[in-house]
Amino acid sequence: MHFHLYTDIAGYWRWTLYAANSKKIANSGEGYFNRTDCISAITLVKGSGSAPIKE
Repeated sequence: MHFHLYTDIAGYWRWTLYAANSKKIANSGEGYFNRTDCISAITLVKGSGSAPIKE
């Protein structure tokens, strides 16, 4: 699994999470003006392993 960090056509930073089989499984859903803000969002996702699942 890996995160891909990139800039979109408007110049905003975004991320996509890929599974081991190279399939997209999640994305940032929004663009970030600063690269560091985008990396902070990735860090939040990495640390959300204990978040409850709600239906």
